[in-house]
Amino acid sequence: MSQVMVDVRGVHKSYGPLEVLRGVDLTVRAGEVTVIVGPSGSGKSTLLRTINHLEKVDRGWVSVDGELIGYRRHGGKLHELKEKDVLKQRTHIGFVFQDFNLFPHLTVLENLVEAPVSALRRSREEAERTARRLLDRVGLAGQADSYPRRLSGGQQQRVAIARALALEPKVLLFDEPTSALDPELVGEVLDVVGDLARTGTTMIVVTHEIGFAREVADTVVFMDGGVVVEQGPPGTVLDNPRHERTRAFLSKVL
Repeated sequence: MSQVMVDVRGVHKSYGPLEVLRGVDLTVRAGEVTVIVGPSGSGKSTLLRTINHLEKVDRGWVSVDGELIGYRRHGGKLHELKEKDVLKQRTHIGFVFQDFNLFPHLTVLENLVEAPVSALRRSREEAERTARRLLDRVGLAGQADSYPRRLSGGQQQRVAIARALALEPKVLLFDEPTSALDPELVGEVLDVVGDLARTGTTMIVVTHEIGFAREVADTVVFMDGGVVVEQGPPGTVLDNPRHERTRAFLSKVL
């Protein structure tokens, strides 16, 4: 079996009295695609954000490729890392947001070059060469000198995916990557994500696109109420779910 790339153990997260994650366990192996589905407010996006320490966990821990994220273990206790050390860890964890998060004052090419040069100390020449290759990969080779505002939502999201890939991450996290798009633009983004899946990129995707989950996922995770209710191959979870809550959710979205 392939190595464990992402390991989430007993993760709890609350905002005041609201308990959003209530002891989540999740294992993702290298080269696998895990798709997380569930109703709004079930904790999907919060779970994703704990994996790269955009959200600090209250209890439990997360590791990526065997390294604790956001903490170091000393004397049987977890001690939070300094921000610069967390930022270094995040270079290994690509994150694609719902709303693109591109720098509006930078061209498409500059959006891709910025992090490899500043965070990884790559030469600008090497970073630009990689950026142009990635733009070609997502079908945007002709938009290198454009500014984000001149692009459609689908094109902006494809730039965001290329930007995440520019850091050569160990795992890619997608937080509902098509939710901000007009319906006719969804397919072009899902095609790019599907291509990544077929090349063996380790990915965790939060989405409402059940058809996409059926097509590309190795594992589908159904969350509700801050817990993992059910997980397994898409043919099992989506076509023959064991839990009544999963069946009720799927009956409304399929």
